[in-house]
Amino acid sequence: MVFQALRKKDLAARSATGRVSENPLGCAAGFFSYPARALTALENLHAELRACRRCPAMSGPVIHGPALRTDVMLVGQAPGPHEHKVMKPFGWTAGKTLFKWFEQSLGWSEDDFRARIYIAAVARCFPGKAVNGGGDRKPDETEMANCRPWLEREVKLLRPKLIIPVGALAIEQVLQRKGPLVDFIGRPLKATWHGIEVEVVALPHPSGASTWHRTEPGIGLLKQAMKLLKARLACRF
Repeated sequence: MVFQALRKKDLAARSATGRVSENPLGCAAGFFSYPARALTALENLHAELRACRRCPAMSGPVIHGPALRTDVMLVGQAPGPHEHKVMKPFGWTAGKTLFKWFEQSLGWSEDDFRARIYIAAVARCFPGKAVNGGGDRKPDETEMANCRPWLEREVKLLRPKLIIPVGALAIEQVLQRKGPLVDFIGRPLKATWHGIEVEVVALPHPSGASTWHRTEPGIGLLKQAMKLLKARLACRF
């Protein structure tokens, strides 16, 4: 609540100078139209989500971030094997890399990010390790279908304007099409997701098992994606 009060004060100051209206994205407009009752509904949804046991091959507990008043939503793939130790999405090694990107681009700490961006995922429980030993197993179609109603309810409550899908699986689910990462990373995209029209800026998965974001063309495309996000996030927070 302290953060939201500071945000309101900042928004009022910026409106007085005219800087908000000059923003072509209109990203500050309507930010606080998100009703308090929707925040309560989101907290109630989290309570239901924590009780979910739909996927027998998944390992609990359910991992989710806090309920927030925000119009920006990050969507990951699924928790890793260590997130249960801190009970936070992106709470381990991949998260450190992800938050480093935002610190370098926007000067945000991990706490800043978690206070401003709602974090969701295609699946909320750990799928287990991949059979071939190449990292974590991807959620299968049934598991994603089981988790999709939670995502749909979150989207309809938050009504986000900007979605940040992280990794190929999340990108595919949000955009509803497949393709190489070079087709999606580093360019502004549009989608209609669960009935809501959103802007999409995709990121590669920050997993240590992936070399994509550490080699070209991934390095350059990641820089371009973070430049796009900086332009869209700096005017919101």
